[in-house]
Amino acid sequence: MNVIPTTLPEVLIIEPKVFGDSRGFFFESFNAREFARLTGAKVEFVQDNHSRSGRGVLRGLHYQVANTQGKLVRVVQGEIRDVAVDVRRHSPTFGQWVAVHLSAENHRQLWIPAGFAHGFAVMGDSAEFLYKTTDYYNPQADRCIRWDDPTLAIDWGLQQPPVLSDKDKLGVSWAEAQVLP
Repeated sequence: MNVIPTTLPEVLIIEPKVFGDSRGFFFESFNAREFARLTGAKVEFVQDNHSRSGRGVLRGLHYQVANTQGKLVRVVQGEIRDVAVDVRRHSPTFGQWVAVHLSAENHRQLWIPAGFAHGFAVMGDSAEFLYKTTDYYNPQADRCIRWDDPTLAIDWGLQQPPVLSDKDKLGVSWAEAQVLP
């Protein structure tokens, strides 16, 4: 496993060692001991999620104000532009974002610690997205920031307006967002 820092020091790209031959490939997608050794993050994942999204779909920016979740995310079909935004008011990177290309081809994963809003945009016909979380989903604590907030000015790499859920259409601006301490 190889760990690559991003512009947000706590958000890390994880590259597994992929063993491939004419039959296909194999890689260890998670090993708690190695993850802790290489990232310094000792985590306990409590929930696994799997989503499938079609062309043009953008999901996010989601986070929870209680039961904050760290996420280890990866793509098993297709490709996405994955985005993390620091929503921790007292963080030196508060309000900053990073975008990473994840695909079934590059096998990369992204570690997004608790305290970050998260979203992704599908970059092809469809994408299947898997993620592990460090806490359970809490609908009462769930929050959404507008994907197109002008203050954040996130480059989603979109060629056309995205397809959004009703929840994401109701996302609030960065100025209105309930941030974490």
